[in-house]
Amino acid sequence: MQVSVQGNDVDKALRLLKRKLQTEGFFKEIKKRKHYEKPSVKKKRKQMEAERKRRKAQRFRKPDRD
Repeated sequence: MQVSVQGNDVDKALRLLKRKLQTEGFFKEIKKRKHYEKPSVKKKRKQMEAERKRRKAQRFRKPDRD
């Protein structure tokens, strides 16, 4: 990943870098790897996330017409 500093505006480049890292999920990954997660806990967490995604998708899905 590369961010260029234009016109000695380091603050703007830093904000851009943080935004790019945020969109790539870098901070989530760091937070997740901070502590060891047992395989059973990881599996349970993934199942919960999948269920949450399914419910959210179902909420926004249009009802079927007959």
